[in-house]
Amino acid sequence: MLKKFKNYQSKNTGILIRFDDIAENMNWNLMERCETLFLKYSIKPVLGVIPKNQDEDLLTYPANNKFWDRVRNWKSLGWEIVMHGYTHVYDSTSYTKKDFFNYGGGSEFYGHSFEKQKQRLAAGLKKFEEEKIRIRSFFAPNHIYDKNTFLALKSLGIKQVIDGYGLFPYLEDDIIFIPQLFYENIILPFGLQSTQIHLNYWSDKDFLKFEKFIDVNQDKIINYDQMLGGVNNGPISSASRFLTSSFLKLKRFTNKK
Repeated sequence: MLKKFKNYQSKNTGILIRFDDIAENMNWNLMERCETLFLKYSIKPVLGVIPKNQDEDLLTYPANNKFWDRVRNWKSLGWEIVMHGYTHVYDSTSYTKKDFFNYGGGSEFYGHSFEKQKQRLAAGLKKFEEEKIRIRSFFAPNHIYDKNTFLALKSLGIKQVIDGYGLFPYLEDDIIFIPQLFYENIILPFGLQSTQIHLNYWSDKDFLKFEKFIDVNQDKIINYDQMLGGVNNGPISSASRFLTSSFLKLKRFTNKK
């Protein structure tokens, strides 16, 4: 019985490495060090690529004129390329945390009409199409969505979102949500989730910490297709969504006091 439980736990425990804010202008020195690390450990991360970066903070980093060649190469390695917003510029705000996941804060999508959101998403997808890169998933800057965001995504054939609460990927309203719970790299003793990594703001110390994390937890790091294979809408998954959302929302509220 104990062996059966351990096998179940092992099969249902893993973490997906997700990098945010991948763009022409970024910290390329750290990105190249991460590339070497991923190749060493045969890790296939998720890279959230901004199709038309206009973020003023990111534009202060050096540009890579062969950026899209790099993206195509990552794709050829089996790394999952995901659309991360469109321009990464916030022009609306969820002041009262009425966005879908109740984060609150600036957004590129929240509060805009279905038509405007679809226009931005379609423009982002067009850029990937021009670069001959197939996209099947999305996550918004700052975790901020509303119902129109999801309607627009589905109208464009995107039905996978790397955001959400819980301990397992789940299907809701014809969209697969992959949980992203923490700002730190934390592996829970049970469940499947994604990291959230902003390497552009790392120091050398942060990279070394990440390198150690990869080395220690390499057997628990999964790829995107493995994550999709863990979609679970059973009672344990539903309960975990309620508990994690309640806990994390309370934690964010408490930290702002």
